[in-house]
Amino acid sequence: MKLIGIADTTFARFDMGAAAIDELNKTGTGFRIIRYTVPGVKDLPVTCKKLIEEQHCDIVMALGMPGPKQKDKMCAHEASTGLIAAQLATNKHIIEVFVHADEAENDKELAFLANSRAREHAVNVYDLLFRPDRLTKNAGMGLRQGFADEGPVEYR
Repeated sequence: MKLIGIADTTFARFDMGAAAIDELNKTGTGFRIIRYTVPGVKDLPVTCKKLIEEQHCDIVMALGMPGPKQKDKMCAHEASTGLIAAQLATNKHIIEVFVHADEAENDKELAFLANSRAREHAVNVYDLLFRPDRLTKNAGMGLRQGFADEGPVEYR
């Protein structure tokens, strides 16, 4: 049985972890979920590393919602860098699922975006573990999580 880690934060204004778990449970079987919630995005790298090394997760989703200020953007960048380092240190995928507060015009759009992005990346996580051919099939298709797909460009 595969283990999927869900690392999320209390700083987020939407329960992205619950949305991801709900979507994973709809998507398929053959896994167990371990959830670990921390205060903010800068706590996610060590959380993900602990989920992989101590809880033996095969893959982890790192869900966070950085604020709109420049300091928040810097913290998100630092967290992203830490997540990359954790992936390289563990040789396991950590799928970063951040929704920046300034990506949306209002709270309703923010909730929609957070829910959609968490759910769509949950399917990506499942596909990485169980159906990697689906990801290969979608290579170059301009797929976006949370917003409308961009679509591919053609070369003639």
